[in-house]
Amino acid sequence: MLADWLVFDIIGLGRGTLAGGAVNFFVFDTIKIFLLLAGIIFAVSIVRTFLPPWKIREIILKKSRFSGHLWAAGLGIITPFCTCSAIPLFLGFIQTGIPLGVTFSFLVASPMINEVALVMLFGMFGFKIAALYAFSGFVLAVFSGLLIGKLKLEHLLEGFDPSKKIRNVAFGTEMSWPERLAYAREYVADILKTVWPYVLIGIGIGAWIHGYVPENFLARWAGADKWYAVPLATLVGIPLYSNAAGVIPLVSALTEKGVALGTTLAFMMAVTGLSLPEFLILRRVMKVKLLFIFFGIVGAGIIFTGFLFNYVMK
Repeated sequence: MLADWLVFDIIGLGRGTLAGGAVNFFVFDTIKIFLLLAGIIFAVSIVRTFLPPWKIREIILKKSRFSGHLWAAGLGIITPFCTCSAIPLFLGFIQTGIPLGVTFSFLVASPMINEVALVMLFGMFGFKIAALYAFSGFVLAVFSGLLIGKLKLEHLLEGFDPSKKIRNVAFGTEMSWPERLAYAREYVADILKTVWPYVLIGIGIGAWIHGYVPENFLARWAGADKWYAVPLATLVGIPLYSNAAGVIPLVSALTEKGVALGTTLAFMMAVTGLSLPEFLILRRVMKVKLLFIFFGIVGAGIIFTGFLFNYVMK
């Protein structure tokens, strides 16, 4: 393997040493993750050229209320990369007349489940875990939107007049394939330039845990048999800010050391979909009461998902 050759033959670290194991983990995961990211993000960005914002709104508006939640959550997975870029679309959806609950399904799914998270989970844990994560996050997004929609909380929005709807008018021009490919290359470069520090930091922390944290040390404190592990991991993740690219290598290392998978996924979902910076950003367009309702519903869903994963993966 390339990582073995670089670490043990070129750098000269011993195969059985703690440093050798940590550096090998870092090199191997760095190569694997960046190759996966480049390939899958390129493919997803091609798909995105067929789904400009106006077309997304048009698709959702043509569906029933329930199917609108399904479409909004599904489209959230393949559209914006983080909360910062999701919020402008969130506002645009409201101003086109899409119900608030449906837009929340999009807002939950967008940062929590994205192509980067799925690619990295697939590369580290395989198809089953990636599919379970995507399904659980999708269900959480749909359920959260349905519940918020039932509560009729439109009056808790602020910063714009929701009565002034934007007409759903299709606009834009068709892109040629050379333009789509050029967009995809630029998008891959932009994403990699954005996430590479998070990826390296996450892999670095994961490599340190892999090489230096004793076996079963973390499992004693955060194993599946500890009732408090999932809610504690969720609370710990809220003040932090990262994206899936930075958190998933840490998830891999923690799981390897015996921390229950549901606990580490709850931590990751809290960091990416329920972070304090997200709270501050959303405060610009929502009243505090709505924010706490939103965070409470999503937080409860994350904790439930963590317990569910711990139960299923026993």
